[in-house]
Amino acid sequence: MNENLICTDLHNHSCLSPCGSLEMSPAVLVQGAAARGIDILALTDHNSTRNLPAFAVCCSRAGITPVFGLEVNTVEEVHVLCLFSELEQAEHFGSIIESSLPDIANVPDIFGDQVIVDPDEQVLGFVDISLFSSSSISFFDLIPLVLNKGGLVIPAHIDRPGNGAVSQLGFLPDLPYSAVELLSLPPTEKTYGSTVISGSDAHDPSSIGRRSFFITGHKEPTFETLFVALREGQVFCSSR
Repeated sequence: MNENLICTDLHNHSCLSPCGSLEMSPAVLVQGAAARGIDILALTDHNSTRNLPAFAVCCSRAGITPVFGLEVNTVEEVHVLCLFSELEQAEHFGSIIESSLPDIANVPDIFGDQVIVDPDEQVLGFVDISLFSSSSISFFDLIPLVLNKGGLVIPAHIDRPGNGAVSQLGFLPDLPYSAVELLSLPPTEKTYGSTVISGSDAHDPSSIGRRSFFITGHKEPTFETLFVALREGQVFCSSR
């Protein structure tokens, strides 16, 4: 592998997400990513950042650059990756998103447990409200909100039949995204010049690293490198 290729995966879930496997602790995610040669890794649970502290420790142990995020479900039920360089930034944004969710209790027997864990997989607690719910924040308000807070904002799986921008809105609006995520390449939808990436959307250990992408022309796996590469289109996608 060329030493100037930085393997990156910005879409992953843990056992905090109601659809995530209980095996999918931050530790398991990071260990799996390290085994697959991923250099920059994001954790993006649904509408919550409560497993990011454990994720930060696990990435530090493994020598992986962490990106701190969450996958927000907008009022239109569009999924959007919201990513930050610092844990505190992400946690503050996560509190905004959780406060915008309706007061609907999770039903673990139907939707799955929403488990908060520490870096060593010890259970710290559970999130009681449903993280499957849609936020009261619209897609059109979320994009500038993330950008104004210094984050990266990426509409997720825009070509998926459900919870993608095209399926929910009928089209991808022409807005200043940091990138757009697709399941299939080349794009069949208009992306308005946005950098296109792929992401694993891993919910269980077997899907870790299945759709990573590579940053080109840079040596250091940092958030700044990621920011510049997405802005300049210095990426290419690779399915495994």
